[in-house]
Amino acid sequence: MGDIEARFHLALGGFTLDLDLRVPGQGVTALFGQSGSGKTTALRCIAGLERAEGRLRVNGEVWQDAERFEPVHQRPIGYVFQEASLFPHLSVRRNLEYGFKRLAPGERRVGLDDAVAWLGLGPLLGRAPARLSGGERQRVAIARALLTSPRLLLMDEPLSALDHRSKGEILPYLERLHGTLAIPVIYVTHSPDEVAHLADHLVVMAGGRAVAGGPLTETLARLDLPIRMGEEAGVVLDARVVERDLVWHLARAAFSGGSLWVRDAGVPVGDPVRLRVLARDLSLALERHEGTSILNLLPARVEDMAEEGHPAVRLVRVRVGDTPLVARVTARSAQTLGLESGKEIWVQIKSVAVLE
Repeated sequence: MGDIEARFHLALGGFTLDLDLRVPGQGVTALFGQSGSGKTTALRCIAGLERAEGRLRVNGEVWQDAERFEPVHQRPIGYVFQEASLFPHLSVRRNLEYGFKRLAPGERRVGLDDAVAWLGLGPLLGRAPARLSGGERQRVAIARALLTSPRLLLMDEPLSALDHRSKGEILPYLERLHGTLAIPVIYVTHSPDEVAHLADHLVVMAGGRAVAGGPLTETLARLDLPIRMGEEAGVVLDARVVERDLVWHLARAAFSGGSLWVRDAGVPVGDPVRLRVLARDLSLALERHEGTSILNLLPARVEDMAEEGHPAVRLVRVRVGDTPLVARVTARSAQTLGLESGKEIWVQIKSVAVLE
């Protein structure tokens, strides 16, 4: 597996991007941060839309360094903006064919029928963009970008212009792409929910710099990030369904170090599933408690603890086998339980609280 190395320095008015980034050359990397942190500027530098000083290497190919600068039209990228920007005078089909037909047949790595199927565009092919919903337009824009057969797909907050309902409609398509695409994706967002659904690798941006980065679960479990997630604090687990309880409509999903009973979403036994476990939904105990409504009781070890925005609140990182989890407790509870690094405890998680 290759990687993507991006080192840029760019001064824009009162803002300076000073980026030193190395991420996997496959899967989805999320650039996450607050507005003004430099996420979109970093993406524009990778695309060649901003001419920054520095170096860019994508899976062994140098696109920019001190001697060369590949212009944007020569970089094999697909770019999906916040607004779909479809050609209003062309049908959906002709929008999709616009870039596809400009590639020589031997250069086409994504077929038109595949892109249409992946993004559910079959019923829309004859429509004009004006007759599409916001979510439908963005699905067409994503398919159009894929049909240029890019070696890197850049997505700049593609859901930010959509209402809550449209976001809910398009996320399943993006999740399907996540499991289908062989090309790397760099996905800019300020939404923890989008990170949880789509990312494999997370880079946290602040003040024009990449201040943290790594595999999704481990990075989300860090307690020293400059960006506090608030009610969204927690981790994402890649798990696999190993049992289904058809009587009680539950499924047991195993991850490295344990398993969780969750609501049955119909995923077949043996298939992967992604679980989101929020810090607010974990409680800690010194002993295993039976006779409660909580189905998930897991032995764990305390690794770290930090204050979270208020002197009454603590975030506690624990490890269940090889997997980190984060719990939110009061400082009083932390003292009562004697929480400290290395302490053996039990984690309690309500099945109905785990998100998919």
